[in-house]
Amino acid sequence: MSIHPAEPRTDRTATGRSPIPLTDAEIFAAHDGGKLDIALSAPLETKRDLSIAYTPGVAQVSRMIHSAPETAAQYTWASRLVAVVSDGSAVLGLGDIGASASLPVMEGKSALFKRFGGLNSIPLVLETNDVDEIVETLVRLRSSFGAVNLEDVSAPRCFELEAKLIQALDMPVMHDDQHGTAVVTLAALTNAAKVVGRTIPSLKIVISGAGAAGIAVAEILVQAGARDVVLLDSRGILGPSRSDLEGVKASYALRTNPRELAGGLAEALAGADVFIGVSSSTVAEELLATMSDDAIVFALSNPDPEVHPDVAARHARVVATGRSDYPNQINNVLAFPGIFRGALDGGATRITTAMKLAAAAAIADQVTSAELAADRIVPSALDERVALAVAAAVIGAIEPAEADAPVE
Repeated sequence: MSIHPAEPRTDRTATGRSPIPLTDAEIFAAHDGGKLDIALSAPLETKRDLSIAYTPGVAQVSRMIHSAPETAAQYTWASRLVAVVSDGSAVLGLGDIGASASLPVMEGKSALFKRFGGLNSIPLVLETNDVDEIVETLVRLRSSFGAVNLEDVSAPRCFELEAKLIQALDMPVMHDDQHGTAVVTLAALTNAAKVVGRTIPSLKIVISGAGAAGIAVAEILVQAGARDVVLLDSRGILGPSRSDLEGVKASYALRTNPRELAGGLAEALAGADVFIGVSSSTVAEELLATMSDDAIVFALSNPDPEVHPDVAARHARVVATGRSDYPNQINNVLAFPGIFRGALDGGATRITTAMKLAAAAAIADQVTSAELAADRIVPSALDERVALAVAAAVIGAIEPAEADAPVE
């Protein structure tokens, strides 16, 4: 029995353009043997080359690093190597599929680091869901890489894991599902607000999904000045009327929802200016119709948005999704290559809120005032200017203590 059917997968675009065909045969062929390789940065053609790259010459470099550990940054690749780490517990929209099945996704992430950030990267998938075991594993491997990109780790464990790794490792650590999504969402909302003649502090914002991405989006929007953010999980609005909340959700129930709304999506969307979907739920068209004039809808679930963009466009002035076949793609590739490139180039030991805010501003600025439009609020995911602009902004946001002192 074949597991690689060749039927084409097609998606109609929001503008009614021709479908983009993707066959399973094409997809599997592109992944055959994996998507990564290792290339040499020094010649190995002669005996002299071999003597320099390996024994006896390499012993000189090892002696140097032993006597002056800081020289490892110059004489090895570790200082610019990003470890893409996952336990396979929340992969794309597939859920807990395990370490081995998550590896193609992590390889893809490493490929994006190289293509857009110019950074070497290696995927590490771990056969454990235990937070402390993951931390211990990465601490033992800490000399092998210079930064950690956490990927596809389920909530709420991802919050604890990221926090513990930041404390344990003197290097940049970021869970991209949280912060990459948040940074690009802020960039998009910054420009969407300009399109509708508003500012972020003036907007009533609804976020459907209180997992990793939803919490991070709420946090960065609050840091950017948002005053009215309402978060929902599968049971409804997070707020004082909920007695079933604990941990991170309980904290954000106190930090958001200033009007103390209760109920579900219907109550949250009535009169709202912005809907941000980062869950697998669907949104009925009649609820979008209750939003304010010139509404903004970011339906970011992949591969199926919470509401079809054509439907959302009947009630919203600006519509964005996470997909490449619709306008305004909210894609993490706009953020993470530049964030890590800037953090590593700037010698940062952690990725801070200031660096994320700077990254979001840099992404937003890549869309000029002449280009800005309802269907053009973020640059293309293939725009090679973005990563360098983000990296420069991140370097500019690094405080001296962040670059020079290890995390205690």
